[in-house]
Amino acid sequence: MGKPSTGLIPIQKRWPLIALVLFSLSTAIVFFIRSSSDYCDNRHYEPENSIHMTAPVGSYANPLSFMKSKLVLLVSHELSLSGGPLLLMELAFLLRSVGAEVVWMTNQEPTEPDEVTYSLEHKMLDRGVQVIPAKGQKAIDTSLKADLVILNTAVAGKWLDAVLKENVPHVLPKVLWWIHEMRGHYFKVEYVKHLPFVAGAMIDSHTTAKYWKNRTRERLGIKMPDTYVVHLGNSKELMEVAENSVAKLVLREHVRESLGVRNEDLLFAIINSVSRGKGQDLFLHSFHESLQLIQVKKLQVPKMHAVVVGSDMNAQTKFETELRNFVVEKKIQDRVHFVNKTLNVAPYLASIDVLIQNSQARGECFGRITIEAMAFQLPVLGTAAGGTMEIVVNGTTGWLHPAGKEGVTPLAQNIVKMATQVERRLTMGKKGYERVKEMFLEHHMAHRIALVLKEVLKKSKGHN
Repeated sequence: MGKPSTGLIPIQKRWPLIALVLFSLSTAIVFFIRSSSDYCDNRHYEPENSIHMTAPVGSYANPLSFMKSKLVLLVSHELSLSGGPLLLMELAFLLRSVGAEVVWMTNQEPTEPDEVTYSLEHKMLDRGVQVIPAKGQKAIDTSLKADLVILNTAVAGKWLDAVLKENVPHVLPKVLWWIHEMRGHYFKVEYVKHLPFVAGAMIDSHTTAKYWKNRTRERLGIKMPDTYVVHLGNSKELMEVAENSVAKLVLREHVRESLGVRNEDLLFAIINSVSRGKGQDLFLHSFHESLQLIQVKKLQVPKMHAVVVGSDMNAQTKFETELRNFVVEKKIQDRVHFVNKTLNVAPYLASIDVLIQNSQARGECFGRITIEAMAFQLPVLGTAAGGTMEIVVNGTTGWLHPAGKEGVTPLAQNIVKMATQVERRLTMGKKGYERVKEMFLEHHMAHRIALVLKEVLKKSKGHN
């Protein structure tokens, strides 16, 4: 089997320093279990009222300061370590930092006590976010009183009728619907029937916005509200680590030692929850093919390894079993390492050389791990699909390959190019970092969101 790793292995000599480094990261650096999303060529598409990616330069005022004293209700379909809830939590903290009153509701509470839910709720309480039940009179009163209501993900739409009932028409004009999904089964009337009547929809990429516009019209016969595209940004905490050479060196040495790889070895990592939609199987096929190409061409390259971060050691799925069986069948156990799901991706980003973003079908809605990797000056090999095409500049910050089986050989060839073209690899990493600094920081995201919130508040006041 591929060599498993359940996380970082303590090393006595370095542990105090490592603990200090990890403590400084803050728990805001998280592993997003991102949902599969869809493909659409967006290069010439810009939805009406879309928000441009570059933020104003030269202003140090917090762009969200106008939200001070505003009451904002955030409604999440769940509270978990998946991308949607964690993004909404980040927004909650940004709003709290300017003095907004923020209330959180989770529509689908776990039936039994849940350690993750408990931890995340207390993280919010510690930052001044109020957490209340999603049902009952208090939920209704808060919805009616709020200046702004943000529904997070399409599934959260079920909460409107279930809880607000006859009050729905009074709340819709001040609702901003933040959508992250692109899979077909989310396009159900029971989820999104109120979508045309809200103040606006906020979506993570132009690709996703176009898909929703077309799909809702063709499949459901409904029209999207004013739609705003807001690209995400890296947290300040992650950037602090990415720009700290000492911290990165310590993390790199520690992770590599835990995996049993040398400093000079080349690590190609895919960091997503292990599922067929994320393309770990096709990546391993490409990795094996790249090893064969190197052998046939007798190329001189450092020893290469594939790292799959996002495994679940406690509940190995049928798909993960297939991955491990493939590794054994191809006799590459010493080259492939499975790492358990982790809250903290920074150590792995500090320790690898290339990120693989291999999401299939329509690709990622956005793919935040991509901009996180670029912050660590890593080149990205990604599918030419979804939000990845809005992040990776093909040939400059990485290379793109087709989704599906037809992408296996091109990805293998790109892996070989990364291994043999050292200067090109390093230059791509630097260009990716420059792109992050230009477009994908927390303050860029805050500016983009601020523009949307101003528009939504204006519409809400006009309706009242």
